[in-house]
Amino acid sequence: MNYIPSTQSEKEAMLSELGLASVEELFSSIPAPVRVEGVNLPAGLTEPELLSFFSGLAAQNNTAEPCFRGAGCYDHTIPSAVAALVSRSEFVTAYTPYQPEISQGTLTAIFEFQTMICSLTGLEVSNASLYDAATAACEAMMMAAVRGKVFGVSRALHPDVRETLATYARFAGIELIELEMSSVTGQTALPQQPLCGALVQSPNFFGVVEPMRELAQAIKACGGTPVALCDPLSLGLLESPGACGFDIAVGECQPLGLRMSFGGPYAGYMAVRERFLRKMPGRIVGQTVDRQNRRAFVLTLQAREQHIRRDKATSNICSNQALCALTATVWLSLMGPQGLREAAEQSAQKAAYVRGKLAEGGIEPLFTGKTFREFAVKASVPGAVKLEGLGSLIAVTEKRTREEMDAFVERAVRACR
Repeated sequence: MNYIPSTQSEKEAMLSELGLASVEELFSSIPAPVRVEGVNLPAGLTEPELLSFFSGLAAQNNTAEPCFRGAGCYDHTIPSAVAALVSRSEFVTAYTPYQPEISQGTLTAIFEFQTMICSLTGLEVSNASLYDAATAACEAMMMAAVRGKVFGVSRALHPDVRETLATYARFAGIELIELEMSSVTGQTALPQQPLCGALVQSPNFFGVVEPMRELAQAIKACGGTPVALCDPLSLGLLESPGACGFDIAVGECQPLGLRMSFGGPYAGYMAVRERFLRKMPGRIVGQTVDRQNRRAFVLTLQAREQHIRRDKATSNICSNQALCALTATVWLSLMGPQGLREAAEQSAQKAAYVRGKLAEGGIEPLFTGKTFREFAVKASVPGAVKLEGLGSLIAVTEKRTREEMDAFVERAVRACR
């Protein structure tokens, strides 16, 4: 949609209607110390000039080489039907369904999203999505913290999630302790002290698949609530966190049909055991029937949300990433269980192929153990995510062809000689 600014005559008509003499008078109620008196902007451009300017900027993006970067954002296959379906009018609503009963298309999609997340995680209840994986992890920590104020965090957790947890914990009075409990460190024992809960990630930040059953048991032995951060695509191949003994599962929906988009917006998911239902943040869509006994959907348990209960709410989350969650729902529907598993299997197999070829060329993996889609190497490889003082992190998805993988290995080996 093109932006059409107000004309001078329209501005004058507005001021006249308000009984004001100038635009400056319109903003006179804003204290002078916080007002910006002027902005040094370049001269205006015509629409053709502006389009040409941004086309020139876009042309500078280097999109020629296939993507082997990961670290939480992955280049997966997205069927063309996804964009066509999510743009249908049935799913168009205001910013958020505050009058949900008239947004049946959106609520239906959210209900299906919740159902799919429960199926993937092996847990009974899912909410309508959260902002992203990091804030979902923080909400899980806050849920666990009602049983104490010491929360464990695995060393192999994504650094962005760890940083966000630290911010939440600092203002919530929660003590975070770092746990030497992962395949990276080769340990699963927790410190001998009570915990309200602990968060582990599998596959972890380095792509290593963790021993989830042992980790869940170790957390429970300390009296804590076990929380898992899991890539949802990996759950098409790996055992679910619920089956492994975790009470809460969170993660990032970006691999489920959301484009990389330079880092967002995405959608976080959260699923819990039924006993945590009333402690969950955000929205839950429920199924009911209307007066004609037809299937219908409503927002339920809203009493937890801050726009209703304010200081008594379980969280300051009062919304969800409806469009991103819808995209994930459509993608999962199109892929189906078999397509999801195939995408997961191909990602794991192709990552293993590239890892083996790099090792043949003298680029050794940083960690041993089974990996999924992603792995770390000791060398600094061009086109990969740099790990400060460690090497590089490489991701290989089902989109990568044999020719692309072989060319990447050749460049990497040549650069590291």
